[in-house]
Amino acid sequence: MSASAAPPTVTPAARRFALIGGSLGNLVEWYDWFVYASFAIYFADSFFPGDNPTTKLLNTAGIFAVGFLMRPVGGWVLGRAADRHGRKSALTLTVTMMSVAALLIAVAPTYGQAGYFGALVLLLARLLQGLSIGGEYAASATYLTEASARNRRGLGSSFQYVSMTCGQLLGLAILITMQHTLTTEQLQSWGWRVPFVLGAVFALVVFWLRRRLTETEAFTEETGGGADTARGSLKALWEHRRQAGLVMALTLGGTVAYYTYTTYLTKYLIGSAGMAKSTATLVSFTALAVFAAIQPLAGMLSDRIGRRPLLITFAVGCTVGTYPIMTALGSAHSYWSALGLSLLALVIVTGYTSINAAVKAELFPTRVRALGVALPYALANALFGGTAEYVALWFKDAGHEKMFFWYVSGCALVSLVTYVLMPDTRDTALSRAEAEAEAESDTGSGLTPAKAAG
Repeated sequence: MSASAAPPTVTPAARRFALIGGSLGNLVEWYDWFVYASFAIYFADSFFPGDNPTTKLLNTAGIFAVGFLMRPVGGWVLGRAADRHGRKSALTLTVTMMSVAALLIAVAPTYGQAGYFGALVLLLARLLQGLSIGGEYAASATYLTEASARNRRGLGSSFQYVSMTCGQLLGLAILITMQHTLTTEQLQSWGWRVPFVLGAVFALVVFWLRRRLTETEAFTEETGGGADTARGSLKALWEHRRQAGLVMALTLGGTVAYYTYTTYLTKYLIGSAGMAKSTATLVSFTALAVFAAIQPLAGMLSDRIGRRPLLITFAVGCTVGTYPIMTALGSAHSYWSALGLSLLALVIVTGYTSINAAVKAELFPTRVRALGVALPYALANALFGGTAEYVALWFKDAGHEKMFFWYVSGCALVSLVTYVLMPDTRDTALSRAEAEAEAESDTGSGLTPAKAAG
């Protein structure tokens, strides 16, 4: 079937700026989100007293997980805003909220200064970050997919996880630099505040950039048809409840695997494999750099062969491979062995991360696309992704660490069944313009055009 490009009014230069603007903002958002997890090993003592390091990490991981509880709220509020007022305005709002949250963490008083009030400030900041990131995922996933040429949507949407991962890499790079320039005591006393100050500054720059983005053609076309009071509403989403259920099911395995091999990996190498903090951080940094580089390759592959083959490959690999990979990582004492195993895991996860934004956006019509992507995805993340690290530490604290490996495999198995049963979304038209262009092309060849999602 023909997958015609978007109308010529959208120039390649405009598409490139849209991808750059959307991606850089996403990078800063996820930098602020992940830097909390990266520096938790240094600021846990500042907010929670006690002698058990695992308990302190459990407390900080608990606050990390609480941030996920706000993601469905953010997905609902900001997803609705993106469907009613535009992707651009929602993207600008999310980065503003993230900047405020980063500043709150940067100035939060320690337990020694204000008792548990500091932990309360930390909690409030994470709730605000959760609200922001819940809307950011939907707005950026929708924007990057809609702004891409139809036959390159897999490639375009892959930049979401490129930017997400680069945000985490930026945080890790700052951590590695500080580990080599500051003492452990300095990192624990004041150094951990630096990345949050930088995050607030980065967000201000991105705010300026996002104000200059252009709205996507799909959204402009939708709003040009007149007022639609149901656009972006829960009522409109209910009409597409099957697709919303698909989003939750296909997200389940991917989000648990992603957070296991990214945010939890460093702590696992330190706490279970006995690796030095600096070495474990370097392993994560190198593995994530390679992971980011291969996202566009997988995205391009999906544009050629479809989305389902990559999703199924991920789910099979994660279901079968998690236990042996995590067990081997627990015994990996050298940099190279840990790096090889981490890369193997992240290559498997790429089958999900590189294209999940496109798949979800391709399931919904324009009038409810951002909300349809946001709310079910955020719910799945609140229930499973955000709690992955906490569940892992809980099993470890209970003396049954390897049960967590089976938990990850079980989540992937649920998603595998979903991938096998769901249709491939690659050839879906996201707008009436795409559908009409395809119809004109297919009329000449005698083919029946695909149903448009717009």
